Amino acid sequence: MATATSTQTPDRLTSYNPATGEVVGSVPVHTAAEVDAAVARARVAAKAWGALSFAARNEELTSFRKALAENAEEIAELLHRENGKPLLEAYAEVMMALGHVQHAAARAEEAMAPRKVSAGMLANFKATVSYHPLGVIGVIGPWNYPLFTPMGSIAYALAAGNAVVFKPSELTPLLAVKIAEIAAKTFQLPDLLQVVTGAGATGAALAKSAVDKIAFTGSAATGKRVMMAAAERLTPVLLELGGKDPMIVAEDADLAKAAEAAVFGALTNAGQACISVERVYVADAVHDRFVDEVVKQVRDLKVGGDDGHLGAMTSTAQVAIVKDHLEDAIAKGAKVHTGGPNAITGNYIQPTVLTDVDHRMKVMTDETFGPVIPIKRVASLDEAVKLANDTSFGLGSSVFAGKGARAIADKLRAGMTAVNAVMAFSGIPALPFGGIGDSGFGRIHGDEGIREFTRVKSTAEQVMSIPMNMMSFRQPKDMTKRLRGMIKQLYGEGVVAKAGDFFRKLRG
Repeated sequence: MATATSTQTPDRLTSYNPATGEVVGSVPVHTAAEVDAAVARARVAAKAWGALSFAARNEELTSFRKALAENAEEIAELLHRENGKPLLEAYAEVMMALGHVQHAAARAEEAMAPRKVSAGMLANFKATVSYHPLGVIGVIGPWNYPLFTPMGSIAYALAAGNAVVFKPSELTPLLAVKIAEIAAKTFQLPDLLQVVTGAGATGAALAKSAVDKIAFTGSAATGKRVMMAAAERLTPVLLELGGKDPMIVAEDADLAKAAEAAVFGALTNAGQACISVERVYVADAVHDRFVDEVVKQVRDLKVGGDDGHLGAMTSTAQVAIVKDHLEDAIAKGAKVHTGGPNAITGNYIQPTVLTDVDHRMKVMTDETFGPVIPIKRVASLDEAVKLANDTSFGLGSSVFAGKGARAIADKLRAGMTAVNAVMAFSGIPALPFGGIGDSGFGRIHGDEGIREFTRVKSTAEQVMSIPMNMMSFRQPKDMTKRLRGMIKQLYGEGVVAKAGDFFRKLRG
């Protein structure tokens, strides 16, 4: 079976179906000069778009969302063919992406509303924090969720009043081109959402271009390169990187629900999600029953075919990583219950359940990004939390337990946690999405995701005059004495002065 998923000549990038090896189509390879030209066009669009009212932008984004929905069948089919995921998962991705377009458009005005803050001791001033569009946002997207993930930046950047130049993964460029075509037909402003295609050099050109911010999703290694490229212009970056998401199953958990969630969380999209369940820590008392239930459910899954639960791996390079992790685990004593390194055919990997795993193994420490469920027995919840936090990543996590579930969740070092569920935080548009450590920084989704694509401005407005102006060199001779007393009165251990007393002293 052919396993190429993209090839590039100096002028064209060809995309292949990872399930069949068939050519899906090709796109141009944009040069650095062409990327710069796209950014320049976006700058013109951003000026006009940012000047529109929130209501006008909402109307435009609603039209865009409706156009995407009208083309849902074609988009989902292209996702299915270019990414390799089952058609059902492709439709689910389309639906989630549309939800974020709707949410971002609806929330932008309130999220960016100016807010008054305390002026402190300068009580004759009105202090305001306001949010304004940055201008042009460069978005570099991944291949695993080539619509949903970048739309978490694109929709929020547009809603905040910015224009966007989007560089998709070289493995899934055709989907991005289709989205840009729909945008061009829908938005009244030209060049509001543009796509540039190519491999790493095109992405590097976008990171080095005159954009006002880069939003990148991908590996930690590539994220560091993007950050270094953006540093040439001091361009701020938002990095949504990899994860090694833990799941904890306590003794009092609902084991049937926990097993079902673990199977889905680890295997959806063939395990190719930054928030996949990548390691499971189970209380000793229920470990064996949990493993039995997981194995039973995994054996009922079908890999491949139009009605399959798991599709083909999108990247051939990722197949090799998964195989390496499995071989390493087995060599160090892991037990294989289903699948294994010998159950790989082309870009298809049979879902693998492992036990007797530990942190000497790559499968428990490095991002596997494939259909693997490593399960470790733990003697206590304290051990589970300690092992869950034993990672440089910090993206998602999940906890299955009874009344103590939230307390366990609060101890996890992660940007997000699902309690008695998996991945739920990604499906709630109001929740910010992002991680810490090697999982990156910055947030998409939610009000924070809108403000991520704004510049913050602080305004201090004097609303009344007082006899004693602190911002002047013309002060009374005894001002030093007054200030000395005020410091002790306002900030010392003595009686705190009331505002009226303070201003009476200022007035002399």
